[in-house]
Amino acid sequence: MKKDLGLIASLDMGTTKVSAMIAEKRNGIARVIGVGTTASDGLKHGVIVDIDGAAASIEKAVKEAERMAGVSVKYYSVGVAGEHIRSMNSSGVVAIPNLEAEITKEDVSRAITVAQNFSMPYDREIIHTLPTEFIVDEQRGIRQPAGMYGSRLEVRVHVVTASRAALDNIAKALLSAGVEPQDLIFEPLASCRAVLTEEEQELGVMLIDIGGGTTDVMIIVEKGVHASGVIGLGGNDVTSDIAYGLRTAQTSAEEIKIRHGCALSTMVPAGETIEVPGIGFKDKRVVGRQLLAGIIEPRMKELFSLIDEQITKNDFKISLGAGVVLTGGSSMLESTRELAEQIFDLPVRIGSPGSVDGLIEVVSHPMFATGVGLLLYDGEMEQRGRERKSISGWWRNSLGQIKRAIASFI
Repeated sequence: MKKDLGLIASLDMGTTKVSAMIAEKRNGIARVIGVGTTASDGLKHGVIVDIDGAAASIEKAVKEAERMAGVSVKYYSVGVAGEHIRSMNSSGVVAIPNLEAEITKEDVSRAITVAQNFSMPYDREIIHTLPTEFIVDEQRGIRQPAGMYGSRLEVRVHVVTASRAALDNIAKALLSAGVEPQDLIFEPLASCRAVLTEEEQELGVMLIDIGGGTTDVMIIVEKGVHASGVIGLGGNDVTSDIAYGLRTAQTSAEEIKIRHGCALSTMVPAGETIEVPGIGFKDKRVVGRQLLAGIIEPRMKELFSLIDEQITKNDFKISLGAGVVLTGGSSMLESTRELAEQIFDLPVRIGSPGSVDGLIEVVSHPMFATGVGLLLYDGEMEQRGRERKSISGWWRNSLGQIKRAIASFI
């Protein structure tokens, strides 16, 4: 197997699946040449709860992707999510001492550093500081102040933090699987890159990535991230509701959800029936499909209502000129878009990943939005010479300590 020859690779560790992707860059386009997907083990609500199980899932997905691509890749861009993620908005101001000189990249970095200077618990770590707006001498809406003239530079940023313990567990699982993390990227940030258009990001849009264990939310206005969060509800909760409500096994409930599920009971014709496998040696039963929809709808409505309540309370809703984009595997549940339109009273579409070449028929499903986005994000960082590292110095030191600890057991 050939070694990594300047390829880019991504790893999406979800509650229900782990997927690895490998791509080569051709004329600025990522051409996907390898995809590996396996059932997730050792993760719950986006957080690792069993390091050995998670490591085994990661290793299996990576090996499958490398076997398909015919190459061996050392470094992967890794998506991070889960209920341990927190985000906040902050700002920083610096003076420009020489009024006759242009604002430099160093001045911009100083302003961002000041914006990061806030009280944070020891057990938290910043994984992203995302500028949303620069203000030069009260002139607002500036995206790139370097090269301009002014005496006062202000930056407003969106800061994403994670639990240090959760990051250490991710690191140990990755290294145990033989994977070197090159960058840590907040998963909805990657999903936005894969499914949103430039126009949507300019007008104002909310991305909702519905995964198995969690749902990621991100609001982008004028191409800047204004809010983000992780909700501990996802497709697995719907599956559990079906298993309980129809008295069937979890695996059967998942299959029923995919094949017959509907998020709006009014969209199901009266009289439609489905077969429900019994538990153990019990016979199959026939139930109305409207009953199934009646189980699914309250949970999906709960999820969307939680989000709607927050964006309304924080006055984000009026900024969403482009409406809502749903993605993630659970967004494909029948009538999910229609239910979302009812709850949010905004236009809603289903977002599938684009802007890649190669194995398009494999990765164009919403369930691969994060994986594709990680590739695109990584490719852009490569082109910029990796000016902005997602992995902080603290985490790099932590990686070294974990490597040495793992080596001592071998």
